Amino acid sequence: MEKQEVKQEKKTEIKQEESELVKLRKEQEIAKKLAEDRLNDLKYLHADFDNYRKRFDKEKEQIIHLANENLIKELIIILDDFDASLKAAKEENKQGILLMQKKFFQILEKHGLKQIEALGKKFDPSFHEVLCKELSEHNEDEIIEEIQKGYMLHSKVIRPSKVKIAKQKQINNSKNLNTEQNKK
Repeated sequence: MEKQEVKQEKKTEIKQEESELVKLRKEQEIAKKLAEDRLNDLKYLHADFDNYRKRFDKEKEQIIHLANENLIKELIIILDDFDASLKAAKEENKQGILLMQKKFFQILEKHGLKQIEALGKKFDPSFHEVLCKELSEHNEDEIIEEIQKGYMLHSKVIRPSKVKIAKQKQINNSKNLNTEQNKK
């Protein structure tokens, strides 16, 4: 009987150990699932932080561009003053003014300023502002005079060119018709 009791005790111990093992495996699975969840949370937090940092850098860059844009808009007035000075200056003073204007414009170019080409080009409302039209032999809507220079900062127009465009002379069709009818 003792043997049976020992066998029974061993069976009971084995069952207890098996149930303990099952319990430990369940706890291990729960701990593993919790670790995976926390790892995923950490990955999401890391991704969110990267997105935040990128958004912050982009906003900072936009603020710098806006500040530069406002400053350059104000400095463009000085370029206009150089142009007016050149028109009014005596010949011996023009070289000095031209040199200062060129250096000043080069500094602004380093920061992304570009002059909009206008004269001889076809009118484009994205880059030009029409102040007047003039009857001309030039093509319709061709820019025949640049009244005020326009500028772009990087790829953004900060001041359109103010221009005069050509309007083709219309041939009076009624005169031509009358002339042809009189010939008949």
